[in-house]
Amino acid sequence: MIHHIEPDIANCHGKLSRDRRPILTIDSGDTIVADTRFCSWGLEPPPSPDVYPTLPNVEERADPVNDVGNCLLGPIEIRGAKPGMTLEVSIEDMKCASYGITMRGGGPNPRYDRLGLNEDFGWVYWDIDSGKGVARSPGGHTVKLRPFLGSMGNCPDVPGYVNNMAPSQVGGNLDCKELVAGSKLYLPIEVAGALFSFADGHAAQGDGEVGGAAIECPMTDVTLTLTLREDFPVTYPVAKTPDAWLTFGFADNLHDATYIALNNMLDLMTSRLGVSREDASMLASAAVDIRVTQMVNPVLGMHAILRDDALTCRKCDSAV
Repeated sequence: MIHHIEPDIANCHGKLSRDRRPILTIDSGDTIVADTRFCSWGLEPPPSPDVYPTLPNVEERADPVNDVGNCLLGPIEIRGAKPGMTLEVSIEDMKCASYGITMRGGGPNPRYDRLGLNEDFGWVYWDIDSGKGVARSPGGHTVKLRPFLGSMGNCPDVPGYVNNMAPSQVGGNLDCKELVAGSKLYLPIEVAGALFSFADGHAAQGDGEVGGAAIECPMTDVTLTLTLREDFPVTYPVAKTPDAWLTFGFADNLHDATYIALNNMLDLMTSRLGVSREDASMLASAAVDIRVTQMVNPVLGMHAILRDDALTCRKCDSAV
């Protein structure tokens, strides 16, 4: 079955909580088609490039105290979802809205000090031409579009309300530019129903999201199919893109995040290749790339990539 979700404020939330009431209950294998708001809760384009998009007042949100952070759609309950299962998120399609914003500043940040930047709030407006696959700034700069959702995740099994800006073992604000249409994201389920949320459209982003924001934009026709899996257990997000396997790691620093991502990749390789962990580590040294997912969120992210053409096995079907 296909379910349509409108980007009404009533369908949006901020912080994550296992106590939130789902906006929709679906069956495993159902598809969601939705439009999403700008990460800062706006929707309509500004009247001109030198005007920041109009944002709804916090008081207009369903829960003014806890509806802060990225604007997410959800949560969505999947019937039969139980802790220990895996939620497969098949990312089928999405389209960028007509505009995007890259913003920075607005307060002190150690990153600005290290880069010699001031704290003043600023932004770049982007005119998005999906037909030509580019975004253009008033300054004459052009960036190729590579749209993806920055945030897709289940609800963690913790009390109270959780900052949705920090990725975790159940997904969330991953900000991984590899998760384009045609990808599948596998997420651990910790609470009954999974309570899946998504949004934070990005028209384009570099590894690391180094300035603090991508080309943030509303999205239209976001199409996701949600399927429960009991045959592919995961304890951390894993993804299969059109040309690679990805594993993730999140920590307070990139060094620790790297080792978490790499440990998860070794788990994946031993499972799919049937080799020892020691052999997997040597194969990984020859074939796996480590990338900075993002270095700007409250919890930092790394991901390990095993490209389909990087390692094949004559004893296996083909690629790992």
